[in-house]
Amino acid sequence: MNRVGASITACNFGWHHAGRENPSVQGLTLDIAAGEKVMLLGPSGSGKSTFLHAVAGTLHDDDGQSALGELLVNGKHPHSALGTVGLMQQDPESAVILARVGDDVAFGAENMQVSRDEIWQRVPAALTAVGLEDLDFNHSTSALSGGQKQRLGLAGILAMNPCALLLDEPTANLDPNGVLEVRDAVLAAREATGATLVVVEHRVEVWAQYMDRVVVLDAAGGISHDGTPEQVLQDARDELIASGVWVPGYDPAQEVTVALPQVDANAPVLIEASNLSVTRAEPKRAARKDRRQQVRASAPQELILDLPAISSGINCTVRAGEHLAIMGANGAGKSTLALTLAGLQLPVAGLLAASDELRAGASWDIASWSGQELVQRIGMVFQEPEHQFLTPSVRAELEYGPRQVARAQKKSLDEEQLTATVDALLQRLRLSHLAEANPFTLSGGEKRRLSVATALAAAPRVLILDEPTFGQDARTWAQLLELIRELLATGVAVVSVTHDEEFVRALGSRVLKVVKNEY
Repeated sequence: MNRVGASITACNFGWHHAGRENPSVQGLTLDIAAGEKVMLLGPSGSGKSTFLHAVAGTLHDDDGQSALGELLVNGKHPHSALGTVGLMQQDPESAVILARVGDDVAFGAENMQVSRDEIWQRVPAALTAVGLEDLDFNHSTSALSGGQKQRLGLAGILAMNPCALLLDEPTANLDPNGVLEVRDAVLAAREATGATLVVVEHRVEVWAQYMDRVVVLDAAGGISHDGTPEQVLQDARDELIASGVWVPGYDPAQEVTVALPQVDANAPVLIEASNLSVTRAEPKRAARKDRRQQVRASAPQELILDLPAISSGINCTVRAGEHLAIMGANGAGKSTLALTLAGLQLPVAGLLAASDELRAGASWDIASWSGQELVQRIGMVFQEPEHQFLTPSVRAELEYGPRQVARAQKKSLDEEQLTATVDALLQRLRLSHLAEANPFTLSGGEKRRLSVATALAAAPRVLILDEPTFGQDARTWAQLLELIRELLATGVAVVSVTHDEEFVRALGSRVLKVVKNEY
């Protein structure tokens, strides 16, 4: 086990994504000593994730013009130091490589040619460190929740025993207990190995007291502050708040000028679930055919599939103008329930029905709706924003939904009105400067805002959000809160899967706790 960390040196470093007008990072000069613990702060889009990817050697200068300046790990180009650095990315899906849990954790160490005996000593230790010790090595990685995948990715990094740990929003998709468990696992691993630790995290209070140093990137990609946590958080407090950093003791909800609308007790029910069971499993073709035949009945009825349920006995209503928060531990089935309510996953048992007002001529069975029927009625924002990107530019992405609605309604589209609607969304969510950028080149926070804007562009009656505040700085968090309050005031029903208790309180939410089935 190594006892020495890796040094990281940037000298006037920058990176320019192809097709982007401005560099994501530019003029960055930074020295991180071997074994140092550093937290990187800054507003969404300031280049924090890009810098971590560059250090990890995952960025490639294909056109010879993307990389600017110099970046070294232990005195070498990052591509020559592969295996020295372990990177945990924002997107949990990107960390999963193999089909079985044990193999996935072992993958990195195998590529480093660690001996087989040593690898299979490291794998169970790594799983225990991140709270996944109950998972069998043969457990399917595709059956894990987003939070579990995040832990799995971290386990794979710990099993590599790298000289530097780079963590990009490592606790964003975790429940409150999981946040502390993963943080403590990282700190314990760093203490045992002496590895350099660089953490990008919006929630400063989780990590600050354990860090040697805090470095703040500004909107232009340079450094605005660099010092001890106490020094930076005290001396630069007002500036940090203005730039969107989550400073301890500051509540960004107080900046929201839109009042929380009162919930109308007589507001119409748009979706009703009764004794619902949900599953991550996919039914066979014959089962889908049988179900379609049952749905032909005009009256709502309970439909049963012979599949394992992750959570059962769920009762809830989705009302116009109300915010429903779906909460619970990682792996309980929150995202699966959201996908089921959105018509993208078949329920196992129980009743799930759209009201006459929402269905407006479509079937009562949401799961049987076509894509064009769904886009007009229910907007879904996935936990992984990339899953819903379909076009080569941010502007085209926002135009896609309205064009589908017009096609479904067989109406001509007012192009001037569409442009005005898209421009307003771009400005509201601070994406105007990225209108022509490829959605896949955006930062994690920018992708999340784009995915929300994409769902809103089609003006659905129900908006379902899976971890909507993931990756947002305090300023964009407040803007999302303001936007959702405005939607609620217009009668849109909003459902959020979230661990963000501040967000839930600020929306006066009705809370539905989801509990995983015990077998």
